[in-house]
Amino acid sequence: MSQPTSPTAKKLGELGLPAPIRELAAKPWDAIIVGAGHNGLACAAYLSRAGQRVLVLEARERIGGACTIEEPFSNVRMSPCAYLAGLLHPLVVEELSLPARGFHWTPAVNGLFVPFLDGTSIQLWDDDDKCEAEVRRFAPGDVEGWKAMNDTLMRLRNALRPARNGAGPANGSRDFWVGDAPTPYEIDERLGDDQEARHLLYDWSMAEFVEHYLRDPRLQCAYLGQGVIGTNASPFDPGTASIRFHHASGRLGGMPGMWGYVAGGMGMVSFYIADAAQEAGAVIAAGVPVAEILPGEGVLLESGERIPAPVVISNADPIRTLAMLGANADSTWRKRIEQVPIQGCTVKLNVLLSALPEFLARPGQNQPHHYGQINAPLTHAEWQSGFDAAKRGYLPQHLWCELYFQSAHDDTVAPRGQHTMSVFAQYVPYTFKDGTWDSRRDEVRALALRSIGRFCSNVEGPNSAVIDVQVLGPPDIEQKVGLTGGHIFQGECLPAYMWSNRLSARTPMPGVYMCGACTHPGGSVIAINGRNAAMAVLADSGRRTTTALSSPDRNLRTADTLG
Repeated sequence: MSQPTSPTAKKLGELGLPAPIRELAAKPWDAIIVGAGHNGLACAAYLSRAGQRVLVLEARERIGGACTIEEPFSNVRMSPCAYLAGLLHPLVVEELSLPARGFHWTPAVNGLFVPFLDGTSIQLWDDDDKCEAEVRRFAPGDVEGWKAMNDTLMRLRNALRPARNGAGPANGSRDFWVGDAPTPYEIDERLGDDQEARHLLYDWSMAEFVEHYLRDPRLQCAYLGQGVIGTNASPFDPGTASIRFHHASGRLGGMPGMWGYVAGGMGMVSFYIADAAQEAGAVIAAGVPVAEILPGEGVLLESGERIPAPVVISNADPIRTLAMLGANADSTWRKRIEQVPIQGCTVKLNVLLSALPEFLARPGQNQPHHYGQINAPLTHAEWQSGFDAAKRGYLPQHLWCELYFQSAHDDTVAPRGQHTMSVFAQYVPYTFKDGTWDSRRDEVRALALRSIGRFCSNVEGPNSAVIDVQVLGPPDIEQKVGLTGGHIFQGECLPAYMWSNRLSARTPMPGVYMCGACTHPGGSVIAINGRNAAMAVLADSGRRTTTALSSPDRNLRTADTLG
C-alpha cells in the first residue's frame, strides 16, 4: 500500500532544535507544552489550529514518549512500549486528517489466541459468528454465558460512549470521553437499572466478572489477563473488571472494541499527529528538558534559560509535574496526586525472531493466531502467587505474557526472514528484594521466555528462534520514557481513580494545565486527553476561537462546541 511520507517519520521522531534556544526564548508564545508524547502533540495541533502560538518542549531527543519508534536491533523498527491501536479516538483521527497523512491500521480480527498446557486452545475471534463457533467447540456449556458477558460490555460502552451518527452521537448523548469528565449523577442516569453494567464499571473483580458468566475454568483463565493490563492489582482484586471495560471501550474505525496494527508501528500515530501540529504552526523542540514550571509566567529550562508564556500544559506524569512546579503546586492538589498509586508492575520485551513461535496446541508458521494477540495464560494459583511475589520484591514462577507480531502484518519493520515479537508481561517488582534490574535483567529475560516456552517448541532450547531480546522493566521505562514508577498509564486506572476522580485538564495553578494519561479519560494511546486540554485552554481564554479542524477542506467550528 502506497502511503504519504511523514516528515516526522523520515527523522524517526528525532526532530532536534528548530532554532537556538535563545531565539525560541525571545519569541512570543501563547502556550508551552512540556512533553511531546502523543497527547501533548495532539494538544499542540488543536491549539495551533485555533491560532495559538505553541511551543512543545521534549526532554528526549526523540518525540512520541511511550508511543514512538526506535531501532532496538539493526534494521528493525519497533515501538518500545505501545504496541496496538484500539482506543485512539475517531474524532482525533478525523479532525487531524490522520488517514490523509498516511495513518493506516489493520484490525486484529483474529482476536485473542490462548493455548493451554493440556494441549487444548481457543481462538477468541473478533468476528462474533466465528467466535461463537469456537466457544461452542471448546466449552459448549458457556455459549449463552459468553454472549451475555459480551452484551454487558456492549451495553456499558453504548451507555457511556454512544456511537456517532454523522456529525454527532447516535442518540443525542455525548461521548463521555470528550470534554470534562461526567459527574457520578450523569453516569448513574446513563446506566439506569442495569446492575450488571454497574458491577462491571465499579466493583467486580475480573475473576468475578468471568465467573458470573462462564463455567469452564480454562475459558475463565483465558480472559483473566484482560482485567489487569498495566494494573498493579491481581484479577481477584475489586474493580479490575473495569480495566477490561476500559480496553473494550474503543470505536476506532467504527469497530467497537476492536484493536489492530498500525502500518509502520504504533509510533507512527505520534509522528502523524506531530505532522499535523507542525503544519498548523506549532514549533517542536527536542532535547530540551524543563526544570521548572512557573505558573502564569512560562518555564525555566535545565540549561538556565527562561521561556515566557501565560499558559503551560504538562504532558508529563503528575509526579514529574509536581517536581517541576515545586513550591508553586497547590497543596490540596499535591495531596490528591500523591494518593494515586503510580508504581508499575509490567515488563516489556522487544524480541527479534528467526521464525514465528510454533505453538504446541496449533503448530505451524503464519497461522491465524499469529495475526491477532496471543496470551500465555496462568492458573488462578499462579496469578495470585505471582502478584504476591512481585509485591514483596521477588520474581514469580511464571509471568502472564501477551504477545504481538507486527512483522506478520507489516514486512517493512524487520529484514526478510525475521520477525518482531512484542511481549507485555506481569508481574515484576519495581525494586527487587535482592539485586537490581541491571543485575537481574538476564533472569527476567529467561523467565519471560520460559513462561512463553511452556506453550511453544521454538522459543527455548536448541531450536530457539530467538535472535535478540530487549528487556524493559519498570525502572527502565521510567528512565527511558519519563514515566514515574514505570507506570504506563501515569497512575492507576482502577475505578477509584477514573471518571470524575481522574485529574482534570485544569489545575488550581493559574495558567497551568495537564494533558497526559493521568487526565480524563485515562491511559493508553487515546489522544482525546490532549484534545480535551486544548479545548479547556481555549474555553478559558475568554474568547470564541474558531479552529480549522479538517484538512484540506478546513471546515470551521467554534471551540466551545467541541468539548
